[in-house]
Amino acid sequence: MALEDRSSRPRRCPTKTPAKVERRVVQLRRRHQVSAARLAERAGLPASTLHAIWVRHGVSRLSDLERRSGRIVRRIETSRPGELVHMDVKKQGKIPPGGGHRVRGRAASRPGKEREGRVGYAFVHSVVDAHSRLAYSEVHDDERAVTAIGFWRRARRFFASYGVDVERVMTDNGKCYIAHVFAAELVAAGIAHTRTKPYCPRTNGKVERYNRTLLNEWAYARPYRSEAARTRALDKWLHMYNHHRHHTAIGGAPVSRVNNLAEQNT
Repeated sequence: MALEDRSSRPRRCPTKTPAKVERRVVQLRRRHQVSAARLAERAGLPASTLHAIWVRHGVSRLSDLERRSGRIVRRIETSRPGELVHMDVKKQGKIPPGGGHRVRGRAASRPGKEREGRVGYAFVHSVVDAHSRLAYSEVHDDERAVTAIGFWRRARRFFASYGVDVERVMTDNGKCYIAHVFAAELVAAGIAHTRTKPYCPRTNGKVERYNRTLLNEWAYARPYRSEAARTRALDKWLHMYNHHRHHTAIGGAPVSRVNNLAEQNT
């Protein structure tokens, strides 16, 4: 029987990439933040292998990395409602009387006319529970610390009505949140306060994502003839969001993850 020539058999690729190579590939991803196809030649590996390594190390999406530093974003996981809530303020232009350009047309909102009808800004204060995504929002004329404290007290009562006891609050470094009076309010209630690193909005990502939904589905969902009309529509939208809007990340509406539902209207 003739001996088999093993040199002619195709060589199999190793089933596992060496750890040193994986570390280099992850560093390339963090440094350049481009697709696997663009880095494949530099790394000396197929794009599919690069992507598989990035998935294992949690850097397969650009949103997994901080854009400025390339640090890996560590996503916060919670196990119960109230363990952590995210708090933020969103600034938006007020609607002038009679409506903005979506109601009156672009001609009525040309630069000169726009300055004449300018009515300032509204500040939407919001809190979102990290576990259930239960949310509460109010519209105010400013973002001062005293306003944030009053809003926070009403938000706590809102969460308490659903059986949610807040343990920790995460905010950015806005002036209203770094104020001593705001810190004292949380300390008096025995609630921990965590602030995000500067220029790292992804750390507070749940409320940032909620803000985008709020703008798309409420603030700019339809033409409003006044700021008051838009503000009145917020309560109805919040009820829909909390009780009826399906949230992909939790597999249902936010109320499906909170307690004390028997007393809540659906």
